[in-house]
Amino acid sequence: MLAPLPLPSGIRTRMVENGRGLAMHCLEAGEAGRPLLLLLHGFPEIAYSWRKVMLPLAAQGFHVVAPDQRGYGRTTGWTPGYDVDLSEFGPLNYVRDAVGLVAALGARQVACVIGHDFGAPVAGNCALIRPDLFRAAVVMSAPYGGPPPISFGAAPAGLASPAMNAALAALPRARKHYQWHYSTRGAEAELMSHPAGLHAFFRAYYHHKSADWPGNEPHPLPGWDAAVIAEMPTYYIMDRDHGMAETVAAEMPSPADIAANPWFTEAEVAVYAGEYARTGFQGGLQSYRCTTSGLAGREMQLFAGRAIEVPSCFIGGAADWGVHQKPGEFERMQGTGCAHMLGCHLVPGAGHWVMQEQPDAVLAILADFLRRLPT
Repeated sequence: MLAPLPLPSGIRTRMVENGRGLAMHCLEAGEAGRPLLLLLHGFPEIAYSWRKVMLPLAAQGFHVVAPDQRGYGRTTGWTPGYDVDLSEFGPLNYVRDAVGLVAALGARQVACVIGHDFGAPVAGNCALIRPDLFRAAVVMSAPYGGPPPISFGAAPAGLASPAMNAALAALPRARKHYQWHYSTRGAEAELMSHPAGLHAFFRAYYHHKSADWPGNEPHPLPGWDAAVIAEMPTYYIMDRDHGMAETVAAEMPSPADIAANPWFTEAEVAVYAGEYARTGFQGGLQSYRCTTSGLAGREMQLFAGRAIEVPSCFIGGAADWGVHQKPGEFERMQGTGCAHMLGCHLVPGAGHWVMQEQPDAVLAILADFLRRLPT
């Protein structure tokens, strides 16, 4: 039996069979039967990433549920390993997982689905595809620009283009896109290979993408050109011959900075390190393979031209390059991706881990958004 997670008093855990072969490990706060908030984490995260906001949201009168998604944490029933049918991890299957979980919880609809990082496109796709069930959406850190257009045989653009990775490799300082690296067979073993162990990897990785790292000064990029996107930090546009563990090891904060960190304690880092030491990373990495292989685009082209019609909101960190890592996506989200956007917020003092770095600011934005939803 696994040891209990060190959760704030009032957050409970349970396993929920979602009717689709998964036993989903869920964190829960608030009373069942109240309006449901579904919180979807990103990579490399787990449901535990929502620990700072769950109880305050429940205090506003909601039933708050945060599952470990397919491939992550203590959820079981998914297929491990690299040599699997990737469609199990395609975007439509994550929507099916969410729908199955909601039904298993006995809810008829979700007042708001809220997703961070990889969870942001899952939340956006839920609201796009089943607006009758997911009545509002908040996407965090990863803008939702809508499904891709029908390509009519044209080569995919952006990071899904092999030509882009070739152009990055041809730069004077040879580079590669992190999603291509995460798609390789050796990526999981490489992530597990940080010279000081997984605890040090998570400490360095979270620091590198946070507002604490002084190099995070993001701004819009003019387009998909290798020299342009190579301006981003190495956690997105990596040096060609480096892995991610090596990349972030160079950015390890000092012992004094670690001791002074108010938002990511050593005990909290240990939770992530312990969970990923047990499960590995491949379950989460499969989604990057779905992107770079084109599977995700092919699935979502079914909804080309559609926008999220339910009320929506975006929350990101002002120091988060994730807001601009796909040139034009932040602008598309506010134009054609979300037809009923009620707010677009960049939180000062936060990088990529916005609800962990600045939970009070995130809670204030969420409270205002949730108050404005139709009852």
